[in-house]
Amino acid sequence: MSIIRKDKKAAQTFQVEIVETLSTIVDVVAEDEQSALLKAQEMYRNEQVVLYPDDFIDTKFIVFQ
Repeated sequence: MSIIRKDKKAAQTFQVEIVETLSTIVDVVAEDEQSALLKAQEMYRNEQVVLYPDDFIDTKFIVFQ
């Protein structure tokens, strides 16, 4: 007589998104908040502001099935 084990689950493939958050604060001289935001974005795009591993804040893991 053979015994069938039902406690074993079949292996599945999961997609896991890994999100790292880096953060820094920069001083921007501007006339208003919107201008400051635009200047900061431009500085970031032009690599005048670069985030490094020391700027690490958090890691999140999100599982997709």
